[in-house]
Amino acid sequence: MDEETRLSADIDSQPLVQAAAAMRPMLRDYHEEIEREQRLPSALVAQLHAAGFYRMVIPRALGGLQVDPLTYLRVVELLAEGAGSVGWNVCNNSIGQLVTLGLPDEGVQEVHGSSPSIIAGTAVQGGGEATPVEGGYRINGHWTFGTGCQESAWMLGSFQILDDGQPRRRPDGAPLFWRGVFPRAEANVVPGSWDVTGLRGTGSFDWKVENVFLPERRTMVHAGVPLDNQWARWPGITYALPSQAWVGPHHSSVITGIARAGIDALLELAVEKMPRGRTGRLCDNPQVQDAAGRADAMLNAGRIYRSAMIAELWNTIAAGRETTLEQRARCRLAAVYAADNARDAMDLVYRHGGSTSFKRETRLAECWRDLHVVGQTATIAPEWYPIGGRAFLGMDPGSRLR
Repeated sequence: MDEETRLSADIDSQPLVQAAAAMRPMLRDYHEEIEREQRLPSALVAQLHAAGFYRMVIPRALGGLQVDPLTYLRVVELLAEGAGSVGWNVCNNSIGQLVTLGLPDEGVQEVHGSSPSIIAGTAVQGGGEATPVEGGYRINGHWTFGTGCQESAWMLGSFQILDDGQPRRRPDGAPLFWRGVFPRAEANVVPGSWDVTGLRGTGSFDWKVENVFLPERRTMVHAGVPLDNQWARWPGITYALPSQAWVGPHHSSVITGIARAGIDALLELAVEKMPRGRTGRLCDNPQVQDAAGRADAMLNAGRIYRSAMIAELWNTIAAGRETTLEQRARCRLAAVYAADNARDAMDLVYRHGGSTSFKRETRLAECWRDLHVVGQTATIAPEWYPIGGRAFLGMDPGSRLR
């Protein structure tokens, strides 16, 4: 394979990954402000821009870095180690950017032509209604989970087109959805709509548009549940990969990054803490030693499986072959399995942190809160296990896996 098709044998040696690793201590300095203001500070966003993290998945032809998914996931994972909300926002922005690469050429140029833009919003179906007008649509909508809406330039939302008050449907009668990209200035954030226990800094507020004109060039059919690859027209394996190499792994990388931070928090605590009524440090307890070993093994087992399946999809396409349904199912399940292992590892170290674990200001408490919010997302939900199982049994896995 040539350089364009070969994955790096050492992802951590990539300059972009090293930049993310170096940024972790600085992210801790921003933590209190991120939590308090429920957004990423503008100074931090500028540093993330300068490092290239907001143009990782954009094609080189548009000024992007066009990285492979393993590099992208490792960057997200390391940023999530530093601050869960930062990893979450960067990962969701990248998926939003991939979606916008499926717009008509004129729309892509408007959104990314001068420089890659931050995309907020959601790829999930529904939320808006559109009335056809000359050159586009008049849109009214209310969407949830506007992750990154405070720092974004554009908002991504799904809508249905109404004809005589009735939504358009597919030939088989199923609902037909479209995606639209709105300038951030046209979106109204709903105050107080992101009142949560963890990932507060993501600023994932509800957002609305009212009677906004959306030109045809910034719309596209909403393909897949939640999405299929509509960006394959761009050259390179990065864009030929099935969506399973991106969607699912992206949130999985956030949760594994937070779990690593949680494990490290227990290790640091254990060498310092003298539990009340004990004669030795926390690290002298054999149960704590066992938990530290188990948590590390559990976390890395999931991470390695996830990377191996993404690499298998990459190498299959690099060799000029089509991926199989079974490969795509395993890639999807690997992301869920890595997330489940991260959750189990976090719960294990949280338990052995004693009373320190539930004190709001501690790192263990922060990691536990953030991780369990990530774990509730549908992209890494347990429903994926039977979906994959149906694929392996030769049954129809349903519309969520193709």
